[in-house]
Amino acid sequence: MNQFNFRSSGGFTMFPPVIKMLLILNVGIFLIVEFFIKNSGIMIDNIHLLYYIRSWFAMIPMDGVQYTETFSANFWPWQLVSYQFFHAGFGHLFFNMFALWMFGIELENQWGSRRFIIFYLLSGIGAGIIQYFVATGPTIGASGAVLGVLAAFGYSFPDRKLMMFPLFIPIKAKYFVIGYALIDLISGFTTNDDIAHFAHVAGAATGFLLMKYGEQMGIYNFFEKIINSFKTENTPSHSAFSTGQRQEAKVHKMNWGTKIPNSNTKNTQTETRPKGRVFIINGEEITQNKIDDILDKISASGYQNLTEKEKFILNEISKQL
Repeated sequence: MNQFNFRSSGGFTMFPPVIKMLLILNVGIFLIVEFFIKNSGIMIDNIHLLYYIRSWFAMIPMDGVQYTETFSANFWPWQLVSYQFFHAGFGHLFFNMFALWMFGIELENQWGSRRFIIFYLLSGIGAGIIQYFVATGPTIGASGAVLGVLAAFGYSFPDRKLMMFPLFIPIKAKYFVIGYALIDLISGFTTNDDIAHFAHVAGAATGFLLMKYGEQMGIYNFFEKIINSFKTENTPSHSAFSTGQRQEAKVHKMNWGTKIPNSNTKNTQTETRPKGRVFIINGEEITQNKIDDILDKISASGYQNLTEKEKFILNEISKQL
């Protein structure tokens, strides 16, 4: 198990929202497929429904897949994402979800939920692209995305000691990730099993490249703009992405249109500020624009990259709400 630096201030949660959502989705889809679809007996043109599910949502390679003499499947773009949520068996599901939770929770708590889900899905997409060219059959599973998360963990905490089954010998995270990727790469050339070794390597490589160059290339800002473009006028334009930090989440949810005490009088007379609520902290006027700038910074790089003053401002505002 990796040695997490737990914080007692409420800044760290064992099940941050995206990882919780991914666990629920993957387990839920697995149970539906295993206990309902496989045993449903539903036939469409004498083809079992399971084959249709696989043809629509598994990662179909470039040459397609011939399931039966009369039924084949071809690649569709959404399969680059959908294949990540299906698994071949309980062991496949368990080890992927356990690794996602073990290595992902610290990353999501530090980065924020939106950045984490973008990174996770892109790692899986990178793995899927390689499978499109090299696979001979359909591919399912979150392994590529999870290997991207593992690579990000090794990149972020290179000297963190891990003790992994079956060795139980402390290994630095950077060496563990490199060793795991090399084993997968060699296995891809030397074994003929049902494991998508090249997808694992591609997922890890995509994760590494996103860590090293993603910010410089503006990848996260690009997807932020796409996500924000779907927001309606009534949806708040900012989000406190570091979900473990309760104070900035509380600031995000406040009603900017409420009345506030008039600081120029000693009574409880109120006035309405047309441009939003204003706070006075240590004699400094903190406007809506200032708070929006801090929340934008959280959106772009996470709570941990705020200055101490910015963290103090959010903490003091949360106390006043």
